[in-house]
Amino acid sequence: MAEQPELSGLSDEETYRVCRDPDPSTKDFMMQQTMLRIKDPKKSLDFYTNVLGMTLLTKCDFPAMKFSLYFVGYEDKKDIPTDSKERVAWTFSRKATIELTHNWGTENDEKPYHNGNSDPRGFGHIGLAVPDVYAACKRFEELGVTFVKKPDDGKMKGLAFIQDPDGYWIEILSPNNMVSII
Repeated sequence: MAEQPELSGLSDEETYRVCRDPDPSTKDFMMQQTMLRIKDPKKSLDFYTNVLGMTLLTKCDFPAMKFSLYFVGYEDKKDIPTDSKERVAWTFSRKATIELTHNWGTENDEKPYHNGNSDPRGFGHIGLAVPDVYAACKRFEELGVTFVKKPDDGKMKGLAFIQDPDGYWIEILSPNNMVSII
């Protein structure tokens, strides 16, 4: 294995030493959502529900501020409460959801949102675990999804990157294959 340059960051040992055990007061904290701004709810909801297989958990409209929120995630539709107040509380108790934020009127803007992968770089991607990267990518190809990287492109084989309708990158990976990649 190649030796890391001196300025590349922390060694493995330093990394684990810096990361102490979590404070007991944080034991019930969880990663609940990642927010992405979207231009066209119809296109984005179709992508996240029909292409990626997520479920719409709840929709919240804020007419006075002219925006809507759409929460999607991997939950069974039959588990979603029908009462709107219960549904909102339930949605915010789910792990790892995506909040798609539509600011009304942006669907008419020429310039899409910055995806974080062109200069200036920032946000990179979200990751989606699938049982079989190649089968998932074959399906994505059939559905006309835009690829940034196909599974056999580049040096990291067996993982892919696709784009949603707003250009955000989504890494497609299989947990069992990551050991051979990393």
